[in-house]
Amino acid sequence: MKIKDFLTGKPVDISKPEEKVRQEFEQILHTDYFYDKDRMDIEVPIKIGSSKKRADIVIYKHSKNKEQYKDILAIVEVKQKSRRDGVAQLSSYMQATSAIFGVWTNGDEITYLYKEGNEIKDDVLVNIPKQDEDIANIGDITKEKLRSVRNLKPIFRRILKTLYANTNISRKEKLGSEMIKLIFCKIHDELHNLHALPKFRVSKEELERHAYEEVKDRLQGIFSEVKERLKGDGIFLKNETILLDPKSVVHVVGELAFISLSKTEKDAIGEAFEVFAESKLVGEKGEFFTPREIIKLAIQIIDPAPEESIIDPACGSGGFLIYALSYIWQKMEKDRKYKNSPKLADIKRKIAENYFYGIEKEVDLVRICKAYMTIIGDGTSKIIQQNTLKPIHEFNPKAKEHYTEKKEGKLTIKKFDYVITNPPFGAKIKVIKEDCKYFDLGHKWKKKEGVFEKTNTVQETSPQELFIERCLQMLKSGGKLAIVLPETYLHAPSKKYVLQYLKKNNNIISVIDLPHNTFRPYCNAKTCLIVLQKNRPQQSNIIMGVAEQMGHDHKGDLMYRFDKNTKEFTKDIWDDTEIISKELVSPSKNNKYVFHVQSSAIVKDYFVPRYYWNTKIKEAKAKAKKANMHLISLRELLEKNILHSYNGHGSPPSQYKGQGNIPYIRVADIVNWDVYKNPTSMIPAHIYSDIKGANGIDLQEKDILFVRRGSYRIGAVAMISSFDKNVLLTNEITVLRISSNDIGLSPYYLLFALSHEITQLQINNKVFIDTTLPNIGERWKELKIPVFNDQKELERISKKILHIMQARWQANQTLHQIAQKFGGLTM
Repeated sequence: MKIKDFLTGKPVDISKPEEKVRQEFEQILHTDYFYDKDRMDIEVPIKIGSSKKRADIVIYKHSKNKEQYKDILAIVEVKQKSRRDGVAQLSSYMQATSAIFGVWTNGDEITYLYKEGNEIKDDVLVNIPKQDEDIANIGDITKEKLRSVRNLKPIFRRILKTLYANTNISRKEKLGSEMIKLIFCKIHDELHNLHALPKFRVSKEELERHAYEEVKDRLQGIFSEVKERLKGDGIFLKNETILLDPKSVVHVVGELAFISLSKTEKDAIGEAFEVFAESKLVGEKGEFFTPREIIKLAIQIIDPAPEESIIDPACGSGGFLIYALSYIWQKMEKDRKYKNSPKLADIKRKIAENYFYGIEKEVDLVRICKAYMTIIGDGTSKIIQQNTLKPIHEFNPKAKEHYTEKKEGKLTIKKFDYVITNPPFGAKIKVIKEDCKYFDLGHKWKKKEGVFEKTNTVQETSPQELFIERCLQMLKSGGKLAIVLPETYLHAPSKKYVLQYLKKNNNIISVIDLPHNTFRPYCNAKTCLIVLQKNRPQQSNIIMGVAEQMGHDHKGDLMYRFDKNTKEFTKDIWDDTEIISKELVSPSKNNKYVFHVQSSAIVKDYFVPRYYWNTKIKEAKAKAKKANMHLISLRELLEKNILHSYNGHGSPPSQYKGQGNIPYIRVADIVNWDVYKNPTSMIPAHIYSDIKGANGIDLQEKDILFVRRGSYRIGAVAMISSFDKNVLLTNEITVLRISSNDIGLSPYYLLFALSHEITQLQINNKVFIDTTLPNIGERWKELKIPVFNDQKELERISKKILHIMQARWQANQTLHQIAQKFGGLTM
């Protein structure tokens, strides 16, 4: 997969792991260290003795002169996975050039080399100088010059790998605790004594003297200040200290010293905790840290005001609360009521102290969130450890004090102006019946005359469902809720009672369709952000948005935008949330991702935004017009009896698979217009007859199989041949059959049209995620296939597809004859 190199524009293969590392580090050099692109190059030949090798990245002293022995300032090497081999390679390059410093990294680890005379040293630098900065002054930084960074995770990953391999602490969760201490020291140092030199630093002089103990002692001093500020909250023990060994402390300080965590558009604590936490805190309990991009959109839509209460009942490390506080403070700085007040700083502190609340059940996250809010907000935070879903009469004393109140002698939940949250969700986690009985949504619901009614039967329930109810309980009348939920709750028939509960007497303001990659690799759930207002009539226009991607793929690696004109990936990270944020501010008919849907136009209670997103439909219509085609829906063909549809047969018991000679056809077996007969899935004839039964469809030659449900194959098609009629079809496959008609539509043309990019463009809009499995349901009937306006062209295409299929079938027949004569074949 080719993209343009960030520095040079040369084509490079981003599918190679080392290329991903190089592209990431090139951007770091340019955006974080300010090196001009024309002072850098890639794949630079380095003459070593009689041979030549290529350095991955070279930084030159000047943009014009590029002579190996006098003009090279630094070299970066990313190819070798092994630190030893990579550092050795880098050392040889530095010895053969004028390079003063070098960097080796494989994305997980990093090493800085410094050349003094002819000696290469690996213990003198813990970072590199910025452009035109003297290497001797690396540690001489001011707080005003600290820079924000776009992506903290690569830095935290490198720190983790280095510490895990070299420090005195071997368990990741213990390393995480130490990392949190150092991050709090860093944030505290940034925000206080603004005109003093940072204490969170390490100089080249200290490194040359190996004064690691001095650096650690300085950090211990900052940590004492942090503990003093947080005393009384039980966040850190009175005698608690930084336990990392001095050299490891120096490494962390060197990596973070030049960065401003308080200015960075990321939840530094959440990002670090994701990297350092064990799986028990990231995934198994359904707790996934919310990307800052989602948080920003949620806060932007609810638009919180000063002196109004905000709660996150599943606050984690505090991402929602931190950004909401920052948002409100920025409002105050522009508001005439506050901005000229000499007591503005004090008012800000009191707002942080009096109006921000959080509940979290994991004690480690409570400590982190309390510290984070206290340091950033400069006040005593109201963050309490408590399982939000417990009955309120079982809340601990502090939780009762902050989150309950008595009305007419009855204990009730306290009400807030805003509830913002990303609750834990997942199919594997359930709340026990004993706690569920206190929730309406903890009961079974039955449909009666088109409306769901609660029964008296209590059932174990997914936490996200109970969180919906608890959040609404916590919300004042007229208050706003912003919540991240699995997409299932916005369309699935099995969860329509939850949607009914969510909608009842409430105004759905906005729904934002989030990418499937949002919580990957930790969680596969496809989610949406929903914003509503309690006890208000439904507004006529619902704000909807669709984010196709938000910067990373399913593995967590950065994603880049693809230029359809040049057929190459660009240097721009594919993050649609930035565009959505701008389009929310200035709505326009020309918006790409944000649009309005009339509440009266909502179909079948589908609240999934991409279903109403016209961008793909417009693209399909434009392509059809350009190709002299018109579009006709499959539903119209069904209504005119030109097209008929039948359900698949069902699935055999697993123990019978591979025990017979009747093919069982699954979704994965529909490949390249053909039906693959997997020998390991063959079933006995009597099982085929039992499942197919009297009402099962008898397949005919030229029937088309259409995949309507599956992980990746929705929309795939195949045509039945004379050899495929006696097969058992899984339920996820629909059979389509064309009748004779006067518009010239043949089975062969339908096969072509269903596979055409114009049809495939529409599929994503129609596919919804039910739990974790994509499903197009009956919405496949809404697909519009392209039909040539020129009848002769339509006939020509039909004949070409006919010849292709006949040639395939003839080949299959020949293979069948060979198998009959010489024995079965496995293909």
